[in-house]
Amino acid sequence: MSVESLMVERRPERTLFILGGVMVGVAVLFLLFGASGQWDFVLPFRGRKLATALLVGYAIAVSTVLFQTVSGNRVLTPAILGFDNLYVFIQTCLLYFLGSGKASSLDPRLRFGVEVLIMVAFSAVLFWGLFGGGGRSLHLVLLTGVVLGVLFRSLASFLQRLIDPNEFIFLQDRFFASFNNPDQELLVVAFALTLVVSVVGLRMLKTFDVLVLGRETAINLGVDHQRTAAIILVLVAILVSVSSALVGPVTFFGLLVSNLAHTLVRTYRHALVLPAAALIAGVCLVAGQFVLEQVFAFNTSPRVIIDFVGGLVFIGMLMRRAPV
Repeated sequence: MSVESLMVERRPERTLFILGGVMVGVAVLFLLFGASGQWDFVLPFRGRKLATALLVGYAIAVSTVLFQTVSGNRVLTPAILGFDNLYVFIQTCLLYFLGSGKASSLDPRLRFGVEVLIMVAFSAVLFWGLFGGGGRSLHLVLLTGVVLGVLFRSLASFLQRLIDPNEFIFLQDRFFASFNNPDQELLVVAFALTLVVSVVGLRMLKTFDVLVLGRETAINLGVDHQRTAAIILVLVAILVSVSSALVGPVTFFGLLVSNLAHTLVRTYRHALVLPAAALIAGVCLVAGQFVLEQVFAFNTSPRVIIDFVGGLVFIGMLMRRAPV
């Protein structure tokens, strides 16, 4: 093996090492910058914010990369299946039928569990309902997800018009990403679910690599494409539920980090792409929260910036007709 080929082979690992170093530096800066006085309060408080940002970044990055793998398209995100609109619809129904008082007094772990079950059940019904007879295309699942997403958004919009304006303010807080007040118990539950998904995903890494070759090629190589796609959709639903329950829906963030990860590591191997995407997402969210607190003094929302930049990148990818 030549020296040039050896350097090319080591390049993704070197990129991961650099991203890891940047992640550590950003995390230390976020924890210690401007901190003074009561360290026993400041460090745990900022630590919970940091843990939330890293967990959400990991969930969004992994779910987007896996979804793009099974769909065979790097322009798509799990939002196309209607997960974000389903989350908005769930929150709207809770407020409409229970009121802000009862909705806010619900056990966050119970609320989180219900959201996860609904989203996982939605993905399972969507997939098995279309593939139960066999021989149908995954693109039909995506198209059905788009239609159902529009339906959820329309129903949520209709209910929101019937909600008292004073209570609607409470509902809006659930729609915008925020790391300012993480729930410690909910964070533990979300971490446990993410760990389970990660263990399942680690056992399927080589299968993910085969899926990149296309449906027909994967089937010829012995992959049960229908079963694998169903498992991936369930894993994606759980990760989307984790990120949405913790900070609310963030539509374009996964699109940004997944494509940036593919650009930096330049490999099809998920053992390298997934950690790269997770590290990039962590760096972006932690650095963004740092700028939000220290520069903008909480006068804006991270989701506004993410959706604006992500929307521009999405339009640019479509106009360039980037390979997917």
